[in-house]
Amino acid sequence: MSHPLASLVAGPVLTPGEEGFDDEVAPHNRAVVNSPDVVVGATSTQDVVAAVRWAAEHRVPLAVLATGHGATSPVTSGVLLTTRRIGGVEVDPDERVATIGAGARWTDVVPVADAHGLTPVAGSSTHVGVVGYLLGGGIGPFARSHGSSSDRLRSLTVVTGTGEVVEASADEHPDLFWALRGGKVGLGVVTQVRLELVAIPELYAGALFFDAEHIETALRGWIAWTASADAQTTTSAAIISFPDLEAVPPFLRGRTALALRVARPGDASAGEAATAPLRALAPTFLDTVGVLPVARAVEIHNDPVRPGPGWVRGLMLTHADDDLATAWLGVVGPGTGHPFVASELRHVAGATGVDVPGGSAVSGRGAAFVAGVVGNDPTQFATTLPTWAARLGAALGPWTAAELNPNFAGTGTPVWAPATADRLTQVRRAYDPVGVLARPRSEEES
Repeated sequence: MSHPLASLVAGPVLTPGEEGFDDEVAPHNRAVVNSPDVVVGATSTQDVVAAVRWAAEHRVPLAVLATGHGATSPVTSGVLLTTRRIGGVEVDPDERVATIGAGARWTDVVPVADAHGLTPVAGSSTHVGVVGYLLGGGIGPFARSHGSSSDRLRSLTVVTGTGEVVEASADEHPDLFWALRGGKVGLGVVTQVRLELVAIPELYAGALFFDAEHIETALRGWIAWTASADAQTTTSAAIISFPDLEAVPPFLRGRTALALRVARPGDASAGEAATAPLRALAPTFLDTVGVLPVARAVEIHNDPVRPGPGWVRGLMLTHADDDLATAWLGVVGPGTGHPFVASELRHVAGATGVDVPGGSAVSGRGAAFVAGVVGNDPTQFATTLPTWAARLGAALGPWTAAELNPNFAGTGTPVWAPATADRLTQVRRAYDPVGVLARPRSEEES
């Protein structure tokens, strides 16, 4: 017997055991195994409306899955609504605005925008979904020069927890618009966004790779350099233990290195001048920093795109100094035996610290750095990785910020400023009075 939702929506409606169910509920992070009572593959805003209204009427919880990159805990009951079929990207070059469907990834947006000499302010991986990234705020390789990606949202089409379709913007439902820029979840199901694009005609970017013996020197030097870094240059430093896998270039397999990523909009001469002190930190075995078309900005970080198991934990930091370098290297430096495949420090501040007119719910604007660790061995997810992450968190205590952006929290709990958290709770209750939509862990645990 088919599920009652099957007669209400145009997209597929599947229950456990049916063909296609496992694929429909699978997120990008294969360590998360979703097992809802039913999954609805929405093909339109009207499908979303029908699913939300049914869930509200029957007091059944509803969660949303787009591309699934943000999945950290499983959906084990209720309705799982997938939005990957609600795609589409249109660009108005005169207005410099892209209209983007809920199922689109940045890889869908970048080439369309690039055809008009424009680009979105996207994340380090263009394989992630646009909407989920924007709802968390979005801190990418242009963080210092262009700020949080959600700052450029013009409006969003949202299905509220009561099944009403509203347009959220600075002029319509401004309270919801404020919340959607950084509040992440529990505010409605976004089916479309209109996003301001930018022109970056020249970009100097890439990565410097330092061998294990030079990691400490390069890391300490980079942290010292960030104190006077210009606001146009965004950098990050990741200690990477490259696995011995076929997907990894042969010369990197089994190697531990520091990847110092650089992104600076502007001409090559200014980029070379800004990068010169970084190149002088220590000998490199690979230098990819140079003129790079903005449509290929994904090559700066070269994040993996294949689905697989993953475990992430993040922190935000108020500042960094040489003592921080000592604490960082003491836990995740070469020879410590830590289990992480990557341990990254991102220098942010700059434009990310400036809120939009009217304000937003973006968490962590006062932070200067983001720290994150990644593991990919499922046998370590339950105990080993959390234990080492706790050890790192304790070591970084003196530098840890009070807030934690949801896009970087991973398996941790996102934290907003108390006033922001209270206001978010009020907005969620106003637009989802029954409480049908999934809430952030910070609200569930309070």
